[in-house]
Amino acid sequence: MKRDILVVDDEKNIISVVKSYLEKSGYTVYTAFDGKQALQKFDEIIPSLIILDLMLPDIPGEEVCTIIRKKSAVPIIMLTAKVKEEDILNGLHIGADDYVTKPFSPRQLVARVSALLRRSTEDSIPLDNRVSFNNDDLVVDTIKYEVKKDGELVKLTPNEYKLLMTLIKYSNKTLTREELVKDAFKDSYSGYSRVVDTHIKNLRHKIETDPKLPEYILTVHGVGYRFGFEQ
Repeated sequence: MKRDILVVDDEKNIISVVKSYLEKSGYTVYTAFDGKQALQKFDEIIPSLIILDLMLPDIPGEEVCTIIRKKSAVPIIMLTAKVKEEDILNGLHIGADDYVTKPFSPRQLVARVSALLRRSTEDSIPLDNRVSFNNDDLVVDTIKYEVKKDGELVKLTPNEYKLLMTLIKYSNKTLTREELVKDAFKDSYSGYSRVVDTHIKNLRHKIETDPKLPEYILTVHGVGYRFGFEQ
């Protein structure tokens, strides 16, 4: 499982402590000290989880959270010195998954990171040897690496197959192009996420009844793609 964590805080001592505890627990830690740097780092590494301070010197943490949430479903834990209920509820409302108030226990924070990543991983659908959708209109044999559309064998390229499997695995989630590349190609297409659009177009021509009105691979405008059926 990918274990890259982005920690965003303008207090270097907090960054240092959190980084140390996370690394001791086996995580790879990236850091940012303001909102602009956080957004740049996010696009570069596509982390598994973000720990985000809300009181940043340039862009408020709430705005950083909102921007990231428009692009990704990555788990976000907000760090905050704000203890009023309305502040915490607002952070959760704009897309944070959990919150930790300052001062905090680093061990407790690591425990929350682990729990949130575990829940996030469990959201993906485990694939059986055979999965089918829409009354066997689309059937995938994960042992033979075969895909059938309306009973007919569909010839997919290895990359098309990997993309389809990733979309099916996370069929209840919208995935960005970068997340698809990370999961399907294991970083081998680093920096070339736009190639996903070409693969998606080709996939639709092969598995959709009407590629212009797709039922399986849906576009979520401004974000990415989502598989339209659940097992």
